[in-house]
Amino acid sequence: MVDSKLVEDRVFSIVAEIKDISLRSGRDPKDVKLLAVSKTHPIETLLPAVDTGLLWGLGENKVQEGESKVQDWPEGHPVSWHLIGHLQRNKARKALSLFSMIHSLDSLKLGETMDRLVKEMGLSPYPVLVEVNTSGEAAKHGVMPDDALPMVLSLTELCPNLEVLGLMTVGPLSDDRSDTARAFESLRLLRDRISIETGLPLREPSMGMSGDFDLAIEQGSTVVRIGSSIFGVRERR
Repeated sequence: MVDSKLVEDRVFSIVAEIKDISLRSGRDPKDVKLLAVSKTHPIETLLPAVDTGLLWGLGENKVQEGESKVQDWPEGHPVSWHLIGHLQRNKARKALSLFSMIHSLDSLKLGETMDRLVKEMGLSPYPVLVEVNTSGEAAKHGVMPDDALPMVLSLTELCPNLEVLGLMTVGPLSDDRSDTARAFESLRLLRDRISIETGLPLREPSMGMSGDFDLAIEQGSTVVRIGSSIFGVRERR
């Protein structure tokens, strides 16, 4: 049984925290969007959060799970769906048909595939974020920081149907918050440098999850991806 009031209260609490952290950091709270990470959680758990009207959208990790939820989503609860997990090229068409934005573009080949499909499907311009592996961890997806500028330049030149709105990163698997802060600072500095060199605004630096979104906001994140702090610990799959 879903405790709708608990889910709602958690959303309001997160939004209040976002406001406090933003103001302490000299930022406008309106510049920080809350993306609720909905992976592994059933629709009945997600609805109370969506109905607060405070979410930017719901973020799914896998195309197949996202497809199931989008198909079964009840009318009268408008929400935008975002893909935040790794995307394989053979699932790009399905992902583009389901999600309003893909946050995990991590290769030029994937970008070229998406660009062709976006044109074919009449979705141009389609918004994306380039995922950057700022921690250098082998288990993570994303381009290396030194490859981010060439990647953005190539996407701009070769993929006119994609709109690169910014960069995305995931904090390191470390208990040392200073490591996380450095990874987020790295993305901020990288985003600033690429923006200057390309002329692109890259207005959406996306970083920060339940355990570190305060550090992310301090470093300029405009999208925080919050799952467990809203919906509780995810079920193992």
